[in-house]
Amino acid sequence: MNFQQLRSVREAALHSFNLTEVARALNTSQPGVSRQIRELEEELGGEIFVRAGKRLTSLTRMGEIVMPIVRNMLADCETLRQAGTQFARQSKGTLAIAATHSQARYALPRAVQRFRSRFPEVRFNLHQGSPEQVAEMLIDGEADIGIATEALARHDALVALPCERWTHSVIVPDGHPLLDETLTLDALARHPIITYIRGYTGRTHIDEAFTCAHLEINLVLDAMDADVIKTYVALGLGVGIAASIAFDPERDAPLRAIDAGGLFGSNLTRLAVRRGRVLRSYVYDFVETFAPALTKEAVDAALAAAPVASVDA
Repeated sequence: MNFQQLRSVREAALHSFNLTEVARALNTSQPGVSRQIRELEEELGGEIFVRAGKRLTSLTRMGEIVMPIVRNMLADCETLRQAGTQFARQSKGTLAIAATHSQARYALPRAVQRFRSRFPEVRFNLHQGSPEQVAEMLIDGEADIGIATEALARHDALVALPCERWTHSVIVPDGHPLLDETLTLDALARHPIITYIRGYTGRTHIDEAFTCAHLEINLVLDAMDADVIKTYVALGLGVGIAASIAFDPERDAPLRAIDAGGLFGSNLTRLAVRRGRVLRSYVYDFVETFAPALTKEAVDAALAAAPVASVDA
């Protein structure tokens, strides 16, 4: 058993069992990838993948058991590499951050700017994705830090630390009728809605609010980030519901924002790291730059604590 075999298996799952893409990702040949996978299967005494001819199509039952172990082994290998260089390169290296589109666009820029003024030799590697994708990148060792609203606290392999609470705003064009009345769910339900896709940026709280009020949401478009939502509101397709942080009165004129915290409650941004991962000193510095309450002592205490079930408010 070797790490090349493990990487071949992991990449096959990540690239939807397309061995051509796996070979490209690993800078090797497709026959070489197939050989690595077969050799590992022979050593384990069973098949990891379901095959249709020479094509891989899915994971076998054994593969479903093996895959999390493979991912953890490779992540631990990366942690070991980092441990070897942590003290030699305290202020130089790469900081990989996985974040949702809203966090990357609106919450991160100022923290990155402040951090860069102190650590000019640290290069950023920014990945964007859904909250679940952010969690997977952390677990796989592809990111040092993950920032999202939902999902991060549901993984025992991660330490998800609370950063900041925020609310939604209703976004409308200037002169819209909702600006002249008290904002209620009944009033919103009379208009076509543009908001986030399921699993993004507090969408669960939006759906729950309409469901609890026994109202049907007239959803005409859902998107991954607030800029898209605002674009289609400006085109007159409907009323937007977006994170309040995503609206700037000057930049987004002539759109207007109405606070909707009373309708959809508050959401909690979380910053997560993988349990057992050795963090370089400048990672701690960035965490504290982004969320001042998350000092090195607070992060280390959370990493040392046993995992507990946690649910976003």
